[in-house]
Amino acid sequence: MKPTPKYTSRPTSDDPRDVEAWALAEAARRLIDAGRAPSNGEALQAALQLNQRLWTIFQASISEDDCPLPQDLRTNIAALSLMVDRETMARLADLDATKLDRLIEINRSVSSGLSQKVEGTAPRAATTTQAAPAAAAPQPAPVAPRPVPQQHHAAQEGAQPQPLRISI
Repeated sequence: MKPTPKYTSRPTSDDPRDVEAWALAEAARRLIDAGRAPSNGEALQAALQLNQRLWTIFQASISEDDCPLPQDLRTNIAALSLMVDRETMARLADLDATKLDRLIEINRSVSSGLSQKVEGTAPRAATTTQAAPAAAAPQPAPVAPRPVPQQHHAAQEGAQPQPLRISI
């Protein structure tokens, strides 16, 4: 079993969106650090493997039957994660630290989108059920606040979407 990587920072809250945003930012930071030391192939490989594990968690989460995210969002996350997989595998194959920008930008964009608070929603309590990242990229703020539409399903009446718990 591999040792758990050491983290220089921790998520600032237990809110699942914050944890997901932190994990993506941490993966981006490690890719950036590895890119600054291109001669250190071990660091680059470790950063790429961490990024791959994180996106594999997202993939598994959106494929669960009880995933509370809308199907179109799940499809978008799946497409993005497949692109991340291809890019990560290409970088693991060539260990070219000069080609990390795409992975770093994706992680930063998704992290930024997750960090934005949705108006009119209360923070969710942390649970052990997994869900996928809520957005692929930040969306422009509306001109005037709009109410958040509520989706109701007979089996889930009153149920909150379950957040992703990330353990890297």
